[in-house]
Amino acid sequence: MAAAVLVLTAGCSSDDGGSPDGGGAAASSSDKGASSPTGQPAEETPPAQGSVKVVRTVAEGLDTPWGLAPLPGGDLLVSSRDDATITRVDGKTGEKTELGEVPGVSPAGEGGLMGLALSPDYASDRMVYAYFTSASDNRIVRMLYDDRKPSGEQLGAPDTVFKGIPKGFIHNGGRIAFGPDKMLYAGTGESGDTGLSQDKDSVGGKILRLTPEGEPAPGNPFTDSPVYSYGHRNVQGLAWDSEQRLFAAEFGQDTWDELNAIKPGDNYGWPEVEGRSDDAKYHNPLAQWGTDDASPSGIAYAEGSVWMAGLKGQRLWRVPLNGTEASADPQAFLEGEYGRLRTVVAAGGDKLWVTTSNTDGRGDPKDGDDRILEVRVS
Repeated sequence: MAAAVLVLTAGCSSDDGGSPDGGGAAASSSDKGASSPTGQPAEETPPAQGSVKVVRTVAEGLDTPWGLAPLPGGDLLVSSRDDATITRVDGKTGEKTELGEVPGVSPAGEGGLMGLALSPDYASDRMVYAYFTSASDNRIVRMLYDDRKPSGEQLGAPDTVFKGIPKGFIHNGGRIAFGPDKMLYAGTGESGDTGLSQDKDSVGGKILRLTPEGEPAPGNPFTDSPVYSYGHRNVQGLAWDSEQRLFAAEFGQDTWDELNAIKPGDNYGWPEVEGRSDDAKYHNPLAQWGTDDASPSGIAYAEGSVWMAGLKGQRLWRVPLNGTEASADPQAFLEGEYGRLRTVVAAGGDKLWVTTSNTDGRGDPKDGDDRILEVRVS
């Protein structure tokens, strides 16, 4: 797919990016990409053209699915943004078992129960982490999961790990993930207050790096601060490649959605710039899209590429990598076939799990929505 230039148009702020007019995808090299520990690309550069095949529908009939966390053995935990519940999905049969409702969640607009992650010591501590919108803020909690208890009663009381993330009707961020370093990363939004993104004393519009207990992680770029990178608008995608380099997807406003290679301490520009700029103090995205074509949420790394879900774009984007640069133009798959796509999770090898998001108030639900799909990629 050839790169294209988008004519700048006005639009509103939302988790759909907000541009009322279409625009093409554009791949571009990052000026200051994070370097590999070995100085080499993550792996052999993948082919310019890839493939996607939906192998099966794992589960259907889900309400506002948002976070997805694979369990040991192949089952999946999925959060419902609006119902504030966590459900276990049998990875083979699709049978659903509700763990319980997370107390303290206050769903509204783009907020609610969002990202999920398993403790790096899950095998011994059975802790499930969740990012959610409360009545006063966005926060991260952890809960003991005991599957020996009856359905609906399997979650222990939430222990607040980190609180005080700004909340809004829009731009609540919400993705959490444990990195290869066993630290907890969180993508936050600026909650509609654009000034927060450049304020390093605010945790809005940032990627945060925390210990599992919620303290600023050792080695963070700013002393005694959880902030890992700043100048973001609304981060909802986090993934690492095989060289342990972090990538993040975020929503633009009027013009460009972004995929970024994250370098600790760097400034990613919002609201001073959107997409690429000529100002060297801002870290340029490695790829950017017109907001009608993407409005990205979850991302995953597999087969040498970053795979990015599009909400308004209703497609799965493939971005082949050469280190921290795009090695070819982004390629779109599943365009319009399953509606809005929210979350992408690596399932091992050439497999991904992908969730749809047609019951979130902005989609057009069909029979069976929402779904978890198993996808084979190359």
